[in-house]
Amino acid sequence: MTAKSVTIIGVPLDYGADRRGVDMGPSAIRYAGLHENIRRLGHQVNDIGNLPVPVPESRLAKNPRVKYLDEIVKVSRVLARAVERTLTEGAFPLILGGDHSIAMGTVAGLVRKFNRLGILWFDAHGDFNTEETSPSGNVHGMPAAVMAGRGNPRLTSLFGGRFVDLAKVVYVGVRTLDPLEAEALRTSAATVYSMHDIDRYGLREVMARAIETVTTNTDGVHVSFDIDCVDPLYAPGSGTPFSGGLTEREAHLGLELVAEKNVATSFEMVEVNPILDQQNRTGRLAAKLIASALGSRII
Repeated sequence: MTAKSVTIIGVPLDYGADRRGVDMGPSAIRYAGLHENIRRLGHQVNDIGNLPVPVPESRLAKNPRVKYLDEIVKVSRVLARAVERTLTEGAFPLILGGDHSIAMGTVAGLVRKFNRLGILWFDAHGDFNTEETSPSGNVHGMPAAVMAGRGNPRLTSLFGGRFVDLAKVVYVGVRTLDPLEAEALRTSAATVYSMHDIDRYGLREVMARAIETVTTNTDGVHVSFDIDCVDPLYAPGSGTPFSGGLTEREAHLGLELVAEKNVATSFEMVEVNPILDQQNRTGRLAAKLIASALGSRII
């Protein structure tokens, strides 16, 4: 992989998950040796620290259908500007969450620079709910819908009308969907490779198809990696654990194949929850997976 200037942006946001812990995710990943892992690959590292997030203890969910909307919109706007600035400086944005609602800010910044963005979305979930379909009202279950222009107007306004083409969005590792969310995804243009598909065709074939989709007629590729796509046997520090996910080696292989093609123009790691973890096992895995996405190989 070509040497990059990597700018790390920490986003300790846990409002989208409505559960404490993922706000410490960026620190856990850094502590696990992230900087050293990246430098060892020949990349330059510029860590701008964590973006400011309102104090969680003072929060109040005004709307139970779309919780903590004010706080999430505020942080998302700051993140979008930080991502856009990073790209303008010619650097590679590496965003550390925080819960997956941060993807709205990340992608809102990316579409200001990329007219035809492809997205690889590694996740156990679809994150394709709106406030009308979400059983919980948690916004971390909505970012994929929002980036396609669906959902609460205050969230979709983050994109200024520059939405993502769902035909260039590919999910990898999905294994649990809410009923209305599943129906919405089935009728959308997005491609969904579930764990059934990975079992049936093998991860190598799934990734070949996925990479072809997100790189055809696009000018950038964002990789958004929710750690819960990995089985909790390997990644216990996740707030929404479901068995039957990717093995540790499958997760590495998926990202190694992305790095082999040198297609990613940004990367995001989310939902690492140190409170639920075992001796930072998930934080260490996240740091190593990021290294794989940036070109780390066994030999």
